[in-house]
Amino acid sequence: MKLLVINGPNLNLLGIREPAIYGAETYAELCRRVKEHAEERGIDVELYQSNHEGDLIDRIQLAYGTIDGIVINPGGYTHTSVALLDAVKAVGIPTVEVHISDVASREDFRQVSYIRLACIATIAGHGLNGYLEAMDLLIGGNE
Repeated sequence: MKLLVINGPNLNLLGIREPAIYGAETYAELCRRVKEHAEERGIDVELYQSNHEGDLIDRIQLAYGTIDGIVINPGGYTHTSVALLDAVKAVGIPTVEVHISDVASREDFRQVSYIRLACIATIAGHGLNGYLEAMDLLIGGNE
């Protein structure tokens, strides 16, 4: 099994960006934890991060036929990108939406998630552990 973990804009600034909301752990730490978790579960994982919507769409499209599941934190594109929704719908790969913070308790505009319409689940407010939970959900759903 191979999973793709996609992170959208500003997630490369974890540890710097609003640590009271997103925590003090860095993007490098997130990557390390995801890779270790994949190794423990005996699966392959690829990590991808971009601040550019088109790059994220290109990577989702490239996943077609080679990736078994996607974990995605679209960052700010969660609330604005119909194009990301369409890309996930187009490839038909089981996808879990992840958010480090509890978006339900934040600003009104964060209550809208376009990509959620194409996802099998959403995990929010569990910090970096949410990524690991999403991975386990996808692994369990494809065993």
